[in-house]
Amino acid sequence: MLIQQLINGLTLGVIYAMIAVGYTMVYGVIELINFAHGEIYMLGAFFCATFITAFHMPFYLAMALAMVACGAAGVIIEKLAYKPLRKAPRLAVLITAIGMSIFLQNLSMAIWGSRPQPFPQDAVPAYLNDIAVRFSDVQISWLQLFIFGLTILMMIGLNLIITKTKTGTAMRALAQNSKAAALMGINVDRIISFTFALGSAMGAVAGVLVSVFYNTMYPTMGYTAGVKAFAAAVLGGIGSVPGAMIGGIVLGVAEALGAGYVSSLYRDGVAYAVLIAVIIFRPSGILGKLVGDKA
Repeated sequence: MLIQQLINGLTLGVIYAMIAVGYTMVYGVIELINFAHGEIYMLGAFFCATFITAFHMPFYLAMALAMVACGAAGVIIEKLAYKPLRKAPRLAVLITAIGMSIFLQNLSMAIWGSRPQPFPQDAVPAYLNDIAVRFSDVQISWLQLFIFGLTILMMIGLNLIITKTKTGTAMRALAQNSKAAALMGINVDRIISFTFALGSAMGAVAGVLVSVFYNTMYPTMGYTAGVKAFAAAVLGGIGSVPGAMIGGIVLGVAEALGAGYVSSLYRDGVAYAVLIAVIIFRPSGILGKLVGDKA
């Protein structure tokens, strides 16, 4: 029972981590809490399902194109909603982010309808629904192994981009001091757009995997997942990519254990409880540091 709950928690946790990384990268670069990021996660699921049903694409190709589409959507959102407000008070930007989140939810309802829909399971490779490992009462499906493996590959790729490429160096420089980075010749607009595109693409993958795992998708699915991922980012230390990964896993495991040993009714409450506790007792998070405003 405990091992199975831990496995289920890790599955949830790595998905939260993928979404949380999008939050934390954007915050690290421009200090913006992008509350529309949860809706990007939702769009990933609907884009993938649409590519499958309307264009008869295979699952993996549809998921890859959903990443591209969500990356483009993230850039468009940044250009239209956030770029004009870079010098505005933070409250104005925060309200804009919430407004963009609500707008995307309603736009999705107008396009795909407001009711929950099943993910087109016929397009999902059949082996993903099979059990890969069974030991006593513990079992792991191929889909869970696929989620673990894909998440690890994406995190390794993200780490390589951030630490080994010129674009990643520019992202880190921008996170340290945007004015100094601009004076050093870094194209600030291009780096911010790249950050939104990268984080949105990872959020799209999470949306697809969750829709396949639970076989359902709906226009407001990004709200709850977005809040939990935000809690994970805060728990790990918002602005820290490794912290977002750790925070997502800790939150996922805590949620699974809470649902398994207390009540499934409280599983969503765990994220809010964690968020409140972290803000009260350690506002900088596990790996975060309290810093003043950037110059």
